Amino acid sequence: MENKQYILKERPYGDVTSDTFHMRRVSMPSLREGEIMVKAKYISVDPYMRGKMNEQKTYTEPYVVGKAIYGAVVGEVVKSKDKSYQPGDFVQGIMPWQEYCSIHTEDVTRVNVPEADLPTALSVFGMTGLTAYFGMMKIGRPKEGETVVISGAAGAVGTIAGQIAKIFGCRVVGISSSEIKNHYLEHDLGFDETINYLTTDDLDYELSRKCPDGIDIYFDNVGGKISDTILEQMNFFSRVIVCGQISLYNSKEKNIGPRIQSMVLTRSMLVQGYIISNYYDEYPQALSDLTKWVQEGKIKSRETIINGFENLPRAFMGLFRGANIGKQLVKVF
Repeated sequence: MENKQYILKERPYGDVTSDTFHMRRVSMPSLREGEIMVKAKYISVDPYMRGKMNEQKTYTEPYVVGKAIYGAVVGEVVKSKDKSYQPGDFVQGIMPWQEYCSIHTEDVTRVNVPEADLPTALSVFGMTGLTAYFGMMKIGRPKEGETVVISGAAGAVGTIAGQIAKIFGCRVVGISSSEIKNHYLEHDLGFDETINYLTTDDLDYELSRKCPDGIDIYFDNVGGKISDTILEQMNFFSRVIVCGQISLYNSKEKNIGPRIQSMVLTRSMLVQGYIISNYYDEYPQALSDLTKWVQEGKIKSRETIINGFENLPRAFMGLFRGANIGKQLVKVF
């Protein structure tokens, strides 16, 4: 049987290109006691992976040049040396970008959904949903009648975060890069207003027009000039959820922007970054709430799926061009 794998060929300087990746053929994995062989069904591509392609360590170890790239994967068990897992079971975990891999069962969780619903294990019920949940619930703390602005609103996390805010009675304004995305946000997800930042001549004016009472919560997925503009319109006791900075990930130079400390001070603003592992002990409650909201029709999940293992680099690079609506996945088999 053939087994393909993607490695980090070289560290990118600026934009990630196809030269960043190399696909090679590797041997089929062997199994030790307590391990399973997993056939990848869906592989997640996520903006945070761009930081792992750099050499410096952040909150996680960087990828190693010449070694496999890895991330969230949902797959099917095809062989098992653990009696609690049988061929045909579905699992998810952090695995290499590889068609088949071996992994200890302590490092996976069982996925108990029909095969047709496997993508949701990586979107609303995976890292995406948890990221949106903890950012909004723990830092944003939405209250009825408040105004919430979300940048990168049509992305994986933004779509879920906005719907959570709506559950709590907030007025939600989404910022995205196309009219197609904004139509989806308003007509499918119930966002109150949207702004296309690529076509607006004056983002500051559009924000003031669509947020006449100011901004109480800002869910920041993009950073850069968009965030600079939004921060100017934050209310007293407002909260800024720093989730991502995708506009800066490919920057070749150190980013220098407005100094926000005076605004934070004079408006008593809370500005907080986070990673979901900070809330590991609260995962069960989060997944319970997300499941309930999905079942009640209060949260809808959408995935952009590209077919073919060989298209992993294209899918990843597309994240930085705004090619996806919702969660970007690659279907392997």
